[in-house]
Formats: sequence, C-alpha cells, structure tokens
Amino acid sequence: MTTEPTVLYSEQGAVALATLNRPQALNSFTRQMHHDLWAALDQAEANPAIRALVITGAGRGFSAGADLSEFDLAPGPDQVQRADPGPIIEQAFNPTVRRLQKLRMPTIAAVNGVAAGAGASLAMTCDLAIAAPGASFIQAFSKIGLIPDAGGTWFLTQRLGLARAMGLAMTGDKLPAAQAKEWGLIWDVADDCLAAACALAQRLAAMPTQALVATRTVLREANQRTLDAQLDVERDTQSAMGRTHDYIEGVTAFLQKRPPVFTGQ
Repeated sequence: MTTEPTVLYSEQGAVALATLNRPQALNSFTRQMHHDLWAALDQAEANPAIRALVITGAGRGFSAGADLSEFDLAPGPDQVQRADPGPIIEQAFNPTVRRLQKLRMPTIAAVNGVAAGAGASLAMTCDLAIAAPGASFIQAFSKIGLIPDAGGTWFLTQRLGLARAMGLAMTGDKLPAAQAKEWGLIWDVADDCLAAACALAQRLAAMPTQALVATRTVLREANQRTLDAQLDVERDTQSAMGRTHDYIEGVTAFLQKRPPVFTGQ
C-alpha cells in the first residue's frame, strides 16, 4: 500500500504550487510533512523554468501548526526530555523557515483557512500572503504554555510592531483575514485566494527574479542595520544587480520604449 504524500507538488508555466496535504488534521505538520515540503522546494529550485512558488493548504485549513500527537507526553521516566519541543523545532521547523527565506524565487502563501501557531509563521515566512475572507491567524502557543516559534516572534514584531505582536502572542486571540490585511500582516484578501495567489505568482514570475529575491533580503534585514550601513548594502546590492541580464534588458527596453523580456538571469 502507498500513502498519499503530505505535500502535493505541481507546476503551471513558471509557477510551482505546493499544497499541504493533511486536510483531516488541518494540515498540521509532522516531521514527514517537513521532509515532503523540502522535496517540493528542491523540485521547484531544480527546474530553471520555475520563477515563483505558491504554498496553500488542502481542505478547509491552511495549517494548524505542529501536530502535537508527535510530542511524547506519556507519563513515565524522562517525560520532560521526551516532551521537549526544542528538537523538532531545530530539526524541522527552523530548517523549513530558513529554506523558504533563501529560496531563489519569490513565494506567496494562499491562506485558504485557519493558520494557527507555526502555520501562521509559515504564512508570514512567505514573501507575500493572500487570505480567503474566512481565514484567520492564531498565535495558539500561550494556550499550551509555549511561545511563538518558527520565526513567529520575529515576523510578528517586524510586521505589526511590539504592541500588536504582544497582544496576539499573549492572548492567543484570533485575527480575522480582513483585520490581518488592515494591520499589515498579509498583502491581500480575495474570495478565491488560491487563484489570486497564482495570478500574482505568474506576474512575479515574469519579472526580474534575482532583483525580487534581493529586494526580499535587503528589506527583511533593514531594521537590523543603521541607515548608514543600509546605504552601503543598497550600493553593493545594486552593483550586483547591475551585472544581471535582466537589468540590462530592463533599461534597454525602457529606452527603446518596448516591454522588457526578463529571463530571471
């Protein structure tokens, strides 16, 4: 017997789609699911024609975060050591966040339903997120005696500021999609969030891929530097982008008053 993969992968033109595929468990993450997602990312990166990635969830949820059934809380010797969430964070969730942050293409989350715990972190790890009107974001950690992880503490404070990040993290209150957009947690809300995300991904896939990824990096690291240091980073990054095909093509097309044809190189 074969079991269906916990992450489905498909390609449409220059866009790859990774679908979290444990709908019966609201796409909560097992170790296997992380490995299947990494395999999908490998497949996208291995195909030079793929220049954008969309991540969504099967069924009615985006992701409920970690599958707590994988945590060994059974009474008995070494319970504290066995129940420690640190190893699965180090071995699974943190590598997933780092992989997505370093992907060679822009990423978009199509948040089709609830994004709770590390599921909310996953949506924020993507460069952009489009949510369905009924979707919501929940920092569920305080309800089980933990803190936001998978980058949650970093993403929340960066996107929302300390006051709103603190409120969401401490209370565990649900943040509806419309309010998430108003607060700046996500990019947009759309009735068909997957179609909207795929359309946006197709648009980004036709743009200068290296410049988009460099923009991601420079923006995300900006608040860690002084203005003086950031000016140097902008100079050096512009110089690197100036050696790409797409820069030459973009300026040439502008001067020739024609649409540019970017290759991602």
